[in-house]
Parts: sequence; structure tokens; C-alpha cells
Amino acid sequence: MKSNSIRAAIIGGGAAGLMCSCIAAKNGADVTLFEKNRSEKLLDKEKCYDNAYLGKKLLITGKGRCNVTNACTKEEFFSSVTSNSKFLYAAYNAFTSEDTMEFFENAGVKLKTERGNRVFPVSDKALDILNALKNEMKKSGVSVVNKKVVSVEKTDGGFIITDDGENKRVFDKVVIATGGVSYPQTGSDGDGYEFAEKLGHSVSKIAPSLVPLECENASMCSDMAGLSLKNVTLTVVDKQKGKPIYKELGEMLFTHFGISGPLVLSASAHMKKFEKGKYRADIDLKPALDIQTIDTKLVKLFERNSNKHLSNVLSEMLPKSMIEPFCEYCGISPDEKPNSITKEQRRTLAESFKRYSFEISSFRPVAEAIITSGGVNVKEINPSTMESKLVKGLYFAGEVIDVDAYTGGFNLQIAFSTAHLAGINLAQ
Repeated sequence: MKSNSIRAAIIGGGAAGLMCSCIAAKNGADVTLFEKNRSEKLLDKEKCYDNAYLGKKLLITGKGRCNVTNACTKEEFFSSVTSNSKFLYAAYNAFTSEDTMEFFENAGVKLKTERGNRVFPVSDKALDILNALKNEMKKSGVSVVNKKVVSVEKTDGGFIITDDGENKRVFDKVVIATGGVSYPQTGSDGDGYEFAEKLGHSVSKIAPSLVPLECENASMCSDMAGLSLKNVTLTVVDKQKGKPIYKELGEMLFTHFGISGPLVLSASAHMKKFEKGKYRADIDLKPALDIQTIDTKLVKLFERNSNKHLSNVLSEMLPKSMIEPFCEYCGISPDEKPNSITKEQRRTLAESFKRYSFEISSFRPVAEAIITSGGVNVKEINPSTMESKLVKGLYFAGEVIDVDAYTGGFNLQIAFSTAHLAGINLAQ
């Protein structure tokens, strides 16, 4: 134990907890990190703390490559935060995307920037990011307790933390960095919300974010399951307000239940106060062309292939697995021949290329979400320190707070920025 140091407990060994422990320990705090996940064989050769399985969710981010941050401007960062962006001003300005990249480069991880300013380790291995954090922790003298925290009690002198082995430990300060409830197999079971509420904090409604969407016409989607579309424009319309809430060009995917992929995940972050029948997804399959140009193209195709089946003719404009569902959507048989298709039917085809619509019935379960929307009320947290306004010595970091953003490295940056600020103030 460091003499005359702040005794600090950090609950949660995810991205925020790991960064926070590094920063707090480097700044002189005597840090103990609690992580309930246990490592079996997967990390035996890599672990440095008994059997604690640190960074379990971190290892699966970016499909195992770890999209560690986004190399964007400050303006782009804040425009990519979909909930409570102003709360993050102090945290992000104190530890920007550039600072995150510098931290990992200095820790020996070479980074690269890909499309959309997404930053990854050159090795494409999330394990390199995790090991960098673990090594920094080890150098700074962080202790790790591989136990589940069951209670956090405030006392006159600080806090008492009790684990599932009925061990009680006393600390001056505590950070709750337990994440949300997405990917529960990684240990995110919402216990941080329970700790916060028992200490007097309010927690806003928890919902999935960056999550696939289920569609009313799921059978049509199922027929196209596995089909990935590139360079299409997805528009999500709030039907109650009669206006789009999201519109972007990019990639998406059909599944057996509906739609997924980068565009869909980002769109879901805008779908607040979800209720059945509220949202519609419109896909522009040919964003570079207008309806008239598509109609002219169809005329020429039909003239050249007047006696072929429509399904064969449309193969020049659509992926094979999409042709029959698309024809069904347009109300035209795929066996119809172009010489029997009316001008009105052709116009329907052209218009459907520009707006292929699906009614959204629900989010997929929160367990399938990349992040959790909602969390500890930001009005109850000091944005300049990440300390609770209600309980002196209590801090929050990462996804447990009611802040979330688009996919693309922004949510990890939120974790690192809030953790860095909490870590510095933890050691004061």
C-alpha cells in the first residue's frame, strides 16, 4: 500500500475501469480494481492478475480488432454523441481522441486509421490494447480483486465494499465503472445501476442502442438474410412526426428478423422512446440516380430483354437474392415478361429502387446491443470531475453514465475520457 495515498476502489475491469485505474495509480492513488469475471484458458498466457478476466468486452469490440477511438475533430466527436453531449465537454477536452492514440502508442501499440476515421491497432488484435492497459496497471501498482462486488456502503470516513466472499474493505473513494447491460456474457449485468440507486442516484430508462432492428415484413427480410448492401442510403422516418430522424449513406445487412449492419446500428441510436408503429426504414438502393434515370434505364433493359422473365432482367440492377422479394414488394410477379409490364408497373419498380421500405417493429434484445442507452443521470454528476454531486468521494466512468454515441470508436472514447477525468480527480 502506498503511504498517505487515497485508497481508491474501481468497480469494473472494462475499458473505463482499466483506464481509470492506470491514471489514478499514476497520479499517486492506492488503487484496487474489482473484476468479477474469471479467466479460464483463453487468457492464461496473457494475464498478469491471478484469474481476473479483464477487458472481456474490450476483446470483442470492432469484431475482435478493437476500434479504439475515432480520429475526428472535436466538433465531429460531439456531433456523434447522441445523448448528453454537453456533459462530456470537460472530459473530452481533458483527454481527446489524439490523447487516446498517444496513450496507446506510448504503451507500445502501433495504430492505424481506416475509413470513417476509425482507429485500430496495426495488428488488428484487440488483445494488444488490453495488454497495454494491463501492463500500465501493473507498472503503476494497481491491485486486482477477482470478486463480485455485492454492496457499496457510504460511511462517515469513506466507503465499505463487500464482495461475494463476504470480505469487507474500506476505501476513501469509489468509482463505478461497471458498464451497461449489453453483452451480458461479458459480465455487464446492470449491477452498477443498482449500486448507484442505493447510494441515492437516479437512473434513466435503460434501452438497447447500436442494435439491429426487427421488421414487420420479416419474412421478406429472411429471404434476403445474409445479403449485405453497400453504397445505399438508409433513412429512418418518425411516422408520428412525419419527418426523417436519420439519413446516411453506407452499408447495411438483411437478417432473418430484419435489418442490421453499420447504417442500422447508427440509426438505432436516434430512435428514442421506441414504440411499435412509430418508425419506418426507407432504403435508397440507387442513391446516385433519380427516379427518371432509373425509369429510362428500365425501358432500355426491357426493350433488350422483352421475352425474358423479369427476375432475369433485374439481375443487372439487383443482387440475385433480392430480386424475388423486391418484385413481391412491387406487386409484380418475377415471372412476368417485360413486354407485358405496364408503364405504371415500371414506374412502381423505379420508385421502389429509391424507396424500398420496411416497418420497424422492435429493437433486438438489449443483450445483442453494442451499448446501453440510459444510465446514471448526468445532472447528478459533476462533469468537471466525474464525482457524484450527491455522495462525496463517489465517481462514475464509462457506459454506466447516461451518454452514448454512434458506432465508430466514439463510445470507447467516451469510456477513456470519462475514466481519465475520474482517475485524475480520484487521486486528489
